Parts: sequence; C-alpha cells; structure tokens
Amino acid sequence: MMTSAQEYREVVLELLPEQGRVSEEDFLWLTARTTRLLEFTDGYVEVLPMPTNTHQGIVLFFVRALLPRLDARGGILRFAPLRLRLRAGKFREPDLLLLLDADDPRIDDAYWLGADLVLEVVSPDRPERDLVEKRRDYAEAGIPEYWIVNPLDRSITVLVLGDGAYTEHGVFTAGMTATSVLLPDFSVAVDDVFAS
Repeated sequence: MMTSAQEYREVVLELLPEQGRVSEEDFLWLTARTTRLLEFTDGYVEVLPMPTNTHQGIVLFFVRALLPRLDARGGILRFAPLRLRLRAGKFREPDLLLLLDADDPRIDDAYWLGADLVLEVVSPDRPERDLVEKRRDYAEAGIPEYWIVNPLDRSITVLVLGDGAYTEHGVFTAGMTATSVLLPDFSVAVDDVFAS
C-alpha cells in the first residue's frame, strides 16, 4: 500500500504536464497556487531557490533607496514575487522591477508585460542564471537597464541597453558608488548595499 506522500506525488505528476509540454496557461495556474518562485521558458518550469536573509536584506535596501525617487517622479516599484512576461512562452521573476510611469500600459494585475529597470541579486545555486541567461533574456525583452547585485564577489554591475544588447555602464566594487543611467539622480554606495 502507498503512503499518502507517494499518492500525492503520483497525483501531482498525473495532473501536471511533463517538462517541455507546460503551456503558459498551465504555468500561470501553477504560480497562482504555490508559494514557490517559478520561472518559465518555452514549456519548461524552473523552481527558484528560496531567498536567503542576505538576499532579502539587499532587496530591502534597494526598495528603501528607490521608492522615494520613484514616488517623486510618478513611477512604480515592485518586488518578487511578481511575474514579468518577456515574450510569449517566457516569464521571469525579477527581484525588483520598476516603471518610470505608474500609468504605464504594461502593468497588468497578473503579471507585467515589460519594465524600465530590473534588478537581480545573484543566487549562489546557479549564478549563470542571473549573470548570463537573464542578461540575454532582459536584453531581448528590451528592458533599458539591468542591475546585477552579486553578493558572491560583492559587486554591482549596471547594464544599459543599446542596439539590442547590454553594455556595461559600470562594474562597481568596494569603495565605489554604483550609478544609474535611467535614473540620473540615483546612486548607492556598494559598501552600504552589502552591509545591509
């Protein structure tokens, strides 16, 4: 006789499509019913690691630093979990995403259809997700600025979009101040970010 945990796993596997065959509708249904962070690419669902205390501290630092500037200019800031649809068949879950206009038509209650700036805190489980894959994905989606905050080497990389690809506005390390192109009045001391 099967245990209840075994029965549960079998039922879940029976109900959910196999990897590579998950539709956008299946993904949206699943994300509306779980507390896990999930991303989606062309039929495949990726389960993201649970954020750490360090990760959450960094995100909170940026929320506090960005919010007054966006409020003053009529922008909007959100943080994970909030799905970002990059294209048909592609959803990411940025740590922070913002739009310069709170009335931007890309805002949808279920998920956003774009952003002016996204920020990711690099996860130690698979750094290439944030450093390589999302760099490519966010550029393809036309997101003007991408911040990569890397607690592994205590750096902040600010990327700006030009001709469909990102170029480095700067790689900022200890003792430096990271700056934004999109928000010229916004800067953060790298040491302060990682002290958070």
